[in-house]
Amino acid sequence: MGKLEEIVRIAKKMDKMVSKKNTNGAVDLLKELKNIPMTLDLLQSTRVGMSVNAVRKQSTDEEITTLAKSLIKSWKKLLDGPAGDKDTEDKKEECSTSSRNSSDLTEPSSGKRQEPRTPTTPKMTTFPPIPVTSDTVRNKCRELLSAALQTDKMSNTDMKYKNRVRSRIANLKDTKNPNLRKNVLCGNISAEQIARMTAEEMASDELREIRKALTNEAIREHQMAKTSGTETALFACGKCNKKNCTYTQVQTRSADEPMTTFVFCNECGNRWKFC
Repeated sequence: MGKLEEIVRIAKKMDKMVSKKNTNGAVDLLKELKNIPMTLDLLQSTRVGMSVNAVRKQSTDEEITTLAKSLIKSWKKLLDGPAGDKDTEDKKEECSTSSRNSSDLTEPSSGKRQEPRTPTTPKMTTFPPIPVTSDTVRNKCRELLSAALQTDKMSNTDMKYKNRVRSRIANLKDTKNPNLRKNVLCGNISAEQIARMTAEEMASDELREIRKALTNEAIREHQMAKTSGTETALFACGKCNKKNCTYTQVQTRSADEPMTTFVFCNECGNRWKFC
């Protein structure tokens, strides 16, 4: 099996470990990688650096973390390889130039103009490395593609964004809603989930029961006004000012208290009550 196939095999195993959140056996894989002579082409084609970095972040084992950091540090040196060779060539050229200048001290100046140096290739500063190109069109296309892949993020920090953050802070700090805070701290609710939850979903159990009771009461009042009652012209609707209404009286409080009158406008559907 060639080096490329061997690295790809190891990278796939590490990706599976990360997806299953179980890094047992990662030490052996990292030791195998350490014994494989790595090149810049292999790093670019296999993207093994991403797999090693993911295992490092996932694991809490100190040995795995140390091995992963050591590999990444050694691989990063490959990024500076071409530039380092160029620096060496520049130093050699400077040494040869200084030696020529020292030998020409006794001779008159020949008036030679120093030839301009060829611009060096830009260093690759990302890891895992991305192939470098001097084509400005390609670089711009890469920027556009990168921006398109991040369109799901909320980049606009307007008032709507601030209100959403305040809502989450208020719910997490609510002493009557400890379950939400516990679920976030324990990981039962992820950061992505808390960012997308509605006010109803974040509400405490007590608040949900209150909302449910209010909803049931509103439905009951609506049904009572619609299905039963006595038509009357004694009440004027506050919305349409018409007197085509239906009213119902219900004992909602104690027996010594007066009955509650529910009024329904047959014209516009407005509902109200008198105590």
